[in-house]
Amino acid sequence: MALVTDVLDWLQALPQPGLVAAAGGLVFAECTIGLGFIAPGESGLLIAATTATSVPRFLTLWAVVTVCAALGDSVGYALGRKFGPRLRETKLIRKYGLDAWDRAAGVLERRGAWAVFFARFLPVLRTLTPAAAGASNLPFPKFLPATAAGAFCWSLVHISLGAALGEAAKQVESALNTGFLVVAAVIVGVLVLYLLRLKKRKALAAPREEEPARE
Repeated sequence: MALVTDVLDWLQALPQPGLVAAAGGLVFAECTIGLGFIAPGESGLLIAATTATSVPRFLTLWAVVTVCAALGDSVGYALGRKFGPRLRETKLIRKYGLDAWDRAAGVLERRGAWAVFFARFLPVLRTLTPAAAGASNLPFPKFLPATAAGAFCWSLVHISLGAALGEAAKQVESALNTGFLVVAAVIVGVLVLYLLRLKKRKALAAPREEEPARE
């Protein structure tokens, strides 16, 4: 009955450095163009965030994920800077994100560094925007603060959400367990009352059946 709680307790018992490193690695990979279509960075972060049960754990995970996300974006930017618009013609972009690449390029043209910040919160665009920013020749001094701020806010939101989900899952499971016991007790009580009532009816009916025999 306590499967979710057992899994969360098992995760929280794992060595914290390993969990933090795994979450940071997944986020870094997701933010790097190409790997972002494969690495489940967001999902991995939410799972790791369920272990952020104390302030030091929370702050450590937040700092590591923020740095890894910003570094991953910087790698994507460097690739875009090096290969330019040719990235759009690669098989990977054509297969997974041609429309997203065009949207990212259009928003970058209109909004500049603000597009980098807000793209952090959007799937697919999160992976493509850094490279598109590099290809569009957005200056790195403008790109870096925007991507760092986006990584800072995005990681805070997701770690908070993951920690809250972990605690909520335990509370829900505890409530379900309590509710199950209450429902089971009610069912047993109803069955007992029904059997007692049935037995009483049989006891009352027995003398009536014996009266004609005596006559």
